Amino acid sequence: MVLPGWLHTVWLAIFLAGQGTVLGLEFDINDEQSIKNAAAKTAFNMMSQYHGNESGQIPGKLPDTWWEGGAMFMTLIQYWFWTGDTSYNEVTTQGMLWQKGENDYFPSNYSNYLGNDDQVFWGLAAMTAAELNFPEQDGQPSWLSLAQGVFNTQVPRWDTSSCNGGLRWQIWPYQAGYTTKNSVSNGGLFQLSARLGRYTTNHTYTEWAEKIWDWTATTTLLSTKNWNIADTTTTQANCKDQGNLQWTYNYGMYLSGAAYMYNLTNGGDKWKKGIDGLMETTFSRFFPQKFGGNVMSEISCEPNMMCDRNQDCFKGFLSSWLTFMTTIVPYTAGEILPKIQASAEAAAKQCSGGGSKMECGRRWHQANWDGTTSLETDMSALSIFSSNMITHKLQDNAPLTADTGGTSKSNPNAGTGPEEHTIKPKPITTADRAGASILTILFICGWIASLTWLVYGG
Repeated sequence: MVLPGWLHTVWLAIFLAGQGTVLGLEFDINDEQSIKNAAAKTAFNMMSQYHGNESGQIPGKLPDTWWEGGAMFMTLIQYWFWTGDTSYNEVTTQGMLWQKGENDYFPSNYSNYLGNDDQVFWGLAAMTAAELNFPEQDGQPSWLSLAQGVFNTQVPRWDTSSCNGGLRWQIWPYQAGYTTKNSVSNGGLFQLSARLGRYTTNHTYTEWAEKIWDWTATTTLLSTKNWNIADTTTTQANCKDQGNLQWTYNYGMYLSGAAYMYNLTNGGDKWKKGIDGLMETTFSRFFPQKFGGNVMSEISCEPNMMCDRNQDCFKGFLSSWLTFMTTIVPYTAGEILPKIQASAEAAAKQCSGGGSKMECGRRWHQANWDGTTSLETDMSALSIFSSNMITHKLQDNAPLTADTGGTSKSNPNAGTGPEEHTIKPKPITTADRAGASILTILFICGWIASLTWLVYGG
C-alpha cells in the first residue's frame, strides 16, 4: 500500500521520534583518516547490496536496472583513486568487463530496451578508469578503447531527421521516449567526446564535442542566455518545447564537458563563459540559501521525499564532476570546494540509519536521518565523502591524458569491427511513427500525473 504524502510524513515523524538521537558518521574534513573511514563505511554499505559477484548472479547487473551498474563502478573507481583502498577493484573489473558487450557497452542481453543515456554511463565509467590509470587486465580491451566503443556506436545515432540533430533518448522506435531528445543523453556524449578529445588529442572527438554543445544550444535543452538546462524536449515540437524539471546530473554533465574543453583549449573564452554561466545556475539552484547555500539538494524530488532510485544517484555525479573540475579548471576551486566540504559534513549527519550500520539517507540538509536507505543514497554519499580527499592528496590529481602518464591504449575503431556492431537508426515507417506516438502519449500522460503528485501531492 502506498501512503498519501501527508500520512507518510506523519508516519516518518513518529518513526524517527522513536529512534532517539542517533549520531551520524564521524567526519572531519581536516582529518584524512576520518574522511577515509567515512568513505570506507559507506562503500561497504553500498556493496553489501550488490550481489553480482556471487555464484549464480550476473556480474555488473543490479536488480531492475542496468545503467546503475556503470554508475556504481565509476563511483568505486573514484573511491579507489581518492583513498587508495583496493577492496573493490576486483569486483569492479569483473563487472566492467562482463558487461562490455562487443567492446561498446551495448550487451545483447539488454540492448532491446536500453537508452543512449544508459549506455553512456558505462562509457563514462570506462573513461574514468582510463584517466585515473585504474588497473587493466591482460587479454582484455583497454578502458580507453571501451569508452571509444561507446562513442563509435552513439555517433551514428545522431538524428538529423528531426530538430536538425541530436540524440534521441531511446534508441528503438517501439520505446516510449523515442520521440524525446534529452539533456542527459546529449550531455553524456558531449562529456565523453570532450574527455576523449583531451586524452587522445584526436580532433574527431573535440569536433563532436563542439557540435553537440552548439546543437544543444539551438534547442530548449540549453539556454546560453540564462544558463538553464531543461531535462527533455520532443521531436514533435521540433525541440522547441521543454520538460523543465531541474536535475543536478544534467548540469554536471555539461559543466564537466565544458571543463574538459576549457582545459584542452587552454582557457577558451567559449568554454569559460559556459562554465561561469552554468556554475552560477548550479550553485543558486542546487545549493539553496535556506540550507546555508553550501549544501547540495535534489530540489525536484527531495522536498516531497519522492525521489526514485535513479534520482537518488544524481547528487553523487555532480559531486565528483565538480571536484575533478577544480583540477582542470583551477580558478573554480575557491567556489567549488567549500560546497563539496559542507555537503559532505551535512551528508555524514544523515548517515545514521539502520543503527550501527550507519546507512545514508537522502536529504543531506536534514540534520537527522530522514528514514531512507538504498544502494543509491549510499552511492551519492560515497561520492561526496571520497571527493573530500582532494585537499589531502598532495600530488597532481588532474585526470591523465596519453601525454601526462595515462597508460590506457587507444583503439579508434573499437566497437566497429566486423564481429562487432554499430546501431544506425533504421528508416522510420508510418507504423513506427504511429506506435511511437501512442507510446509517447501514454508515457507523457503518466509522466504528467507523476509530476503533479510530485509537486502538489502530500
